[in-house]
Amino acid sequence: MTLRDESRLTSREVADRLGVRLETVYAYVSRGVLTSRRAPTGRGSTFDRAEVDALLDRERRGRPGRPPRPSTWRGPVVDTDITLIEDGRLFFRGIDAVALARAGDLERAAQWLWTGETVPTRFLAPDEPLAAARAAVAALPPTADLVSLLRVAVAAASSADPLRYDTRGAAVLHTARGLLATMVQALPRRDDPGAAVAEEDGDPLAARLWARLTPLAADPGLLRCLDAALVVLVDHDLAVSTVAVRTAASVRAHPYAVVSTGLSAMEGPLHGAASTLAHDVLHECLDGDPRLVVAEHLRAARSLPGFGHRLYPDGDPRAAMLLDLLAGEPAAAAAVAAAHRLAAASGQRPNVDLALAALALAAGMPRDAGEVVFSVARSVGWVAHALEEYDELPLRFRGQGDYRGPQPPQPLPW
Repeated sequence: MTLRDESRLTSREVADRLGVRLETVYAYVSRGVLTSRRAPTGRGSTFDRAEVDALLDRERRGRPGRPPRPSTWRGPVVDTDITLIEDGRLFFRGIDAVALARAGDLERAAQWLWTGETVPTRFLAPDEPLAAARAAVAALPPTADLVSLLRVAVAAASSADPLRYDTRGAAVLHTARGLLATMVQALPRRDDPGAAVAEEDGDPLAARLWARLTPLAADPGLLRCLDAALVVLVDHDLAVSTVAVRTAASVRAHPYAVVSTGLSAMEGPLHGAASTLAHDVLHECLDGDPRLVVAEHLRAARSLPGFGHRLYPDGDPRAAMLLDLLAGEPAAAAAVAAAHRLAAASGQRPNVDLALAALALAAGMPRDAGEVVFSVARSVGWVAHALEEYDELPLRFRGQGDYRGPQPPQPLPW
């Protein structure tokens, strides 16, 4: 008979010792709170008794009478065929994202992400949804930022599409193509506010978006940079907004609602709005000393916007590609030089938010233009993830809270 190793505990013993459910023990393992090892019999897992006791002791000292609480959460693990981030590189369905972006053409990239094919397809804004979106956008106050215009446009367009609830593959693709065009064309033009919609239907989405972001005539080189930025930003695996999108799709929210969910989850300085903060910093460096900008952030113990990315410790390949493309454009010389001076002063590597800021400055775009580029591009990826989620069992993102409140029954509070 084999003697039991008393230094190891079974999953059930760990649950009893910590006063939690078995599911919570498994969650502790996935979050790195506890370390498990396969039992010698091959069935079940075992845990180091000393590690479990140390966790219990920490919790007893920090939160008397309460069971332990995990300190981190790594999020869901989802099977996907869309995006891979590996060894500092980004791939869309196996294709290097940087190479795809250098080739340009957001429409082809969208088709690739959605279907695995690149059949040329026109992205046309349907008349009624576009009219509803434009009317809603026009009703907003002049203080509304560009991403707010996008959110309102998507909601209004949805209300004008009676077939929005169709989540079958072909229907979603048709809706998505129209929605992308509507999002762009619902924004007011800056170059020629009176231009007719029909004049734009044959233009690439990048060209239509250019007219909404700058009053300058389209510069072929900078327009190519804009298209490249749109392509390289279409997806980034399970980013926070994409997790929210897949959660919405798991309850069979329609494509408009899916994109609305993504736009809402993207709001904030740590996700989509990061490029606006990077724009402000880069603008200060155009004629100023970047060392003073860095010093100000160091003194305030703030991270420097536009730098660093935990998935790319050796540098964001999206930023490198965009800054390289911009370096070849005379109109972007000052913005690119400022970006490099700021990088040298900080000793950090730029991320894609700084590259978006450089593009916006070079093209005379507003400070929040990078957020719009990010939002339009990422809508492509959100649709791709929704398409995958529609084929999964519904409601699979239903979480389970680890309740820490007063134990019932409690008396009425009044």
